[in-house]
Amino acid sequence: MLGSTHGTLTTTSRPARVVACGERPGPAVHGMAAPGPEDTDVSGRPLCSPVPDLDRFFRPETVAVIGASETEGRPNTGITRQLIAWAGRVGARVHPVHPTRTTVFGLPCHASLRDLPEQIDLAVLLVGDPAPVLEELREYKVKFAVVFASGFAETGDEGAAAQARLAAALQGTGIRMLGPNTNLNAFEHFRDDLDGPAIALITQSGHQGRPVFALQELGIRLSHWAPTGNEADLECADFISYFATRPEVGAIAAYIEGLKDGRAFLLAADRAARNKVPVVAVKVGRTETGARTAATHTGKLTGADDVVDAAMRQFGVIRVNGLDELQDTAALLARARPPRATGVAVYSISGGTGAHFADLATAAGLELPALSTARQRQLHQWIPGYLSVANPIDNGGHPVGDWRGRKILDALLSDPSIGILVCPITGPFPPMSDKLAQDLVDAAETTDKLICVVWGSPVGTEAAYRTTLLGSSRVATFRTFANCITAIHAYLDHHRFTTGYRSPFDDAPRRPSPSARKAEPLLRPGEQLSEHAAKQLLRAYGIRVPREQLVTSAAAAVRAAALVGYPVVVKASGPQLAHKSELGLVKIGLTSASQVRDAYRELADIARYEQLPLDGILICQMVGRGVEMAVGITHDRLFGPTVTVGLGGVLVEVLDDTAVRVPPFGEDHARAMIGELRGRALLSGVRGAPPADVDALVETVLRVQRMALELDDGLAELDINPLVVLERGQGAVALDALAFCRP
Repeated sequence: MLGSTHGTLTTTSRPARVVACGERPGPAVHGMAAPGPEDTDVSGRPLCSPVPDLDRFFRPETVAVIGASETEGRPNTGITRQLIAWAGRVGARVHPVHPTRTTVFGLPCHASLRDLPEQIDLAVLLVGDPAPVLEELREYKVKFAVVFASGFAETGDEGAAAQARLAAALQGTGIRMLGPNTNLNAFEHFRDDLDGPAIALITQSGHQGRPVFALQELGIRLSHWAPTGNEADLECADFISYFATRPEVGAIAAYIEGLKDGRAFLLAADRAARNKVPVVAVKVGRTETGARTAATHTGKLTGADDVVDAAMRQFGVIRVNGLDELQDTAALLARARPPRATGVAVYSISGGTGAHFADLATAAGLELPALSTARQRQLHQWIPGYLSVANPIDNGGHPVGDWRGRKILDALLSDPSIGILVCPITGPFPPMSDKLAQDLVDAAETTDKLICVVWGSPVGTEAAYRTTLLGSSRVATFRTFANCITAIHAYLDHHRFTTGYRSPFDDAPRRPSPSARKAEPLLRPGEQLSEHAAKQLLRAYGIRVPREQLVTSAAAAVRAAALVGYPVVVKASGPQLAHKSELGLVKIGLTSASQVRDAYRELADIARYEQLPLDGILICQMVGRGVEMAVGITHDRLFGPTVTVGLGGVLVEVLDDTAVRVPPFGEDHARAMIGELRGRALLSGVRGAPPADVDALVETVLRVQRMALELDDGLAELDINPLVVLERGQGAVALDALAFCRP
């Protein structure tokens, strides 16, 4: 776990408010700037995240507690007491509201909202049925309301309908609501004696945020906690956008069970990336059981996990698996300066410890550069010559016990290839480990490079750990190898991602292209298009297809074959043909008129026997050998249209080797998708095969994503398989395609 924040370890400075995405003053919508027409894409979706003004939520001047109580043993009493204490800390005036009380905990109590003596910033509803109170709040221009009551979307359809009515009651009022089904976490006691960049916490389950909140006991600052509950109004995305503009926030940590609006989440993540604020998240729902449980807890859509995972990576959200990883990774990212170099040096008093950590770090993709011969020679002044100092560095133990220990650390930190020094200490071995810990802390005060320590003792009460290491704001201290490696990897990834970050939304099309105007008349609402019609869609977007003709007689088939050029492929084309080969409706490599004539008649007979409607028979050009890929569009219930690329032909079903992105995205993401495939080596040429035209594949992916954006209202799904990627410089050809239109 990272130590205290007393000291000077900081992130790069950020302005309190970053204006981006064409943002400008405009009419307020629920406390947010309304996007203008130039801030929407071709489908009318927003291209930038509005930042809600949540200052008065976290720092109100006036608070009304509706349903306040001081009767011991009642839940409302404990909540009222905590709210009064919190209001005192933030400097807010509290007004209890209850119809039968005159005072609550010594404060004047008002019978109703109309009796309140001043304008209210924050209304906390401690009532079983919040709907009538929300209706009443409309008259009093309250800025924020908190609803604790449960029994809404987390309970099923009836509860979801009740929750929708709560949200509807807020429309046009200017009131922003937290909840329902939320808790008191926003009003916890945050330590004010800690400095440095802070963690802002977002959770959809209050209990799951407890480990992160407890970091304060180790000296790590927290600034906010947003328990979003069912998110009938305020949602995770709102808090990410807000926290990303706060100068005191060094990192955002989130526990997410489901997302209310995938697009809003990505826009918020984009704002955080623009502002270089890391977002670290645990997102449950990887399994069917987890998704089902999350739905019953907060009533959220968990989304297809492969799409969620890809979307998070696409916008720089760091996804971790456990709450311990969330703690350690967020704490490191909040406080560590940008890396001077990406190389990691592993330094230990045990060769076995160093080798073990180095194995795990290398397997995780961290770079452990070998130190130069000159640097190794320098280290051997203090370390016995029979020990390896190439990296990992084994000092044999004894040098850390005297003046040599600090000399070694300074030499390692001065190496320009090293940006991170990791010292795994598997257990206390005083006085040697005590001296080593102190030297690491002292060295950290003199460098802007990151120093990480893994304290492996299961006890954790040793002075070297509790006082020396955790007392330092400049040393990142962990308890496990795995968490240390995860955090370092995230640290390097975040800074690599945000350096020169260009938002995918900057390149989103604002107006329909000529391709869209050509393609829209080809769509048939509620129908599956035939292969011929689907290929016409591809042609409209400049995606190459084979030379082919659609014919309706054997004689026409022969004439078409002569025009297309032998050899040819003969295929049935109809709106219900998803797997033509399995039905015997494809003939390849035909080289004569008689073969074409016979093939036409056979395919027509099969279609009649199977009662399959055809729009004709395709006579297609035979395309040369290449790498078979698949590119497609699907619709995700959270994120909308998504683009997938993978190995094609039968391999797409056998290997399930695919990568996915959410449009819009640029060439860099298209290339990254291809780089994620396990079978990407096939594109480089295997066993003497020439390299494939990867540039043409990238161009096809980009054209498909443009199609996904522009035709989203009419095109539900597209599957190009196979897309044959030819030899470098020769392009890519879509041999087959399926398209499904929206009703």
